[in-house]
Amino acid sequence: MKFKDYDIEHFLADDFFIQWVKNPDENNRHFWEKWMEQHPEKRPIINEAVILIRSIKYANKPEFTDRMYVETFENIIKEDEKVAFPKPESKSEDHWFSFFSIRKIAATVIIGLCIWIGYDSILKGPLPQELLTEIPMVIKSNPSGKKSIITLGDGTKIYLNASSKLVYPQVFQDAIRNITLDGEAYFEVVKDGRPFTVSVGKNTIDVMGTSFNVKQKGNGDLSVALVEGKVKVNDKSGNQVFLDPNEMLVIQENGEFYKSGFNPLEITSWKDMNLVFSRDSFEEVKAKIENWYGVEIEVKGRIHNNWVYSGEYKEESLENVLRGISLTSGLKYKIEGKKVIINKP
Repeated sequence: MKFKDYDIEHFLADDFFIQWVKNPDENNRHFWEKWMEQHPEKRPIINEAVILIRSIKYANKPEFTDRMYVETFENIIKEDEKVAFPKPESKSEDHWFSFFSIRKIAATVIIGLCIWIGYDSILKGPLPQELLTEIPMVIKSNPSGKKSIITLGDGTKIYLNASSKLVYPQVFQDAIRNITLDGEAYFEVVKDGRPFTVSVGKNTIDVMGTSFNVKQKGNGDLSVALVEGKVKVNDKSGNQVFLDPNEMLVIQENGEFYKSGFNPLEITSWKDMNLVFSRDSFEEVKAKIENWYGVEIEVKGRIHNNWVYSGEYKEESLENVLRGISLTSGLKYKIEGKKVIINKP
C-alpha cells in the first residue's frame, strides 16, 4: 500500500513514519516534507498521527527470565499435585495419567510462551506499552471587545483579534509546529527549521518564516494576506497557492478562490489598535464597532443602501468613534452601557 492510500492507523504502524516523528533526521525530514507538499489532503490525518505518536511511550517488552520460568513451572507442578492426587480411592493409573498429561500441557504452554515472546520481539519489535499523559493543549479565546498578544515557545508572536480562538500544544512536537485558528490573527513566525502550519477550518497554511494576516469570516470565507516572507495555502480540495509579499488570497465558502493586492492599513492595522473604515457599508461599520468594543447596536429607522463611511481611529473610545461617524453622516446615537442605539433622522 502506498502512503497516499494510508489512513491514520497505517501511519501509526509505519516504522519510517514513526522514526520521522520520534527521531527526525535530514533524510526522513526531507522525504516527509516533500511528500506532504504533494499530498496536502493528507495533512489533517498526519497531524493527528503525529500527536498520537508523540503521546505514546515506546518500551521493550519485559523479558521472560529464568526466574520467571522456574516460578511458573513450580506453580504448575503444585497445581498438578492437587489434581493428580485428589482422593485416596482414585485409581493409580488415573493418577499417573493425570499427572503426566498435565506436565505435558504445562511444558507445551511454557515452550509456546517462550517462542511467542521471541517471535513477537524479533518480528514486530517494541510495541507501545503505556500511554503517557497527552501533551496539554492551550486554548486562547477572545470575546468581542478584547484583543491579545501571544508569544509561543519558539518565539513566534501572534496577535489574536476579538471574537477569535487559538488552539496550540503547550510544547511543539519535534517534527512539526501546528496550531488551529478560528477567527482572525496576525502572525510573526520565527523560522527554526521545522514546518509551521495554521489550520483554519478545512484549509491549511504552510509558513516559511514570515508575517501574515489570516481572517475567517462568519460566512465561511477565508482571507490570507502576506506582508513578508512566503506562505503556501492548501485548500480542502487539494489546491495549492503560493503567496508573495503584498498578495492576498481569498477562498470562498463554495471553494472558489482568487488572489489580489491589499492595503496593509486596512487589513493589518487592527493589531496596532487602529480601527479603519474604508468606504464600508453600514452593516460593515456596525459589525466592526460591535466586535471592536464588545457592544450591541440597535438601529431605529432605515439606513440607505448607498450609505458608506471612511475613517481611521487610533486607540479611540467608543464615544469618539460614534461622534466622528455622526458628524459626517448625520446619524444620531445613544450609548446605554453595552448597548448603542442609532437613529436615522
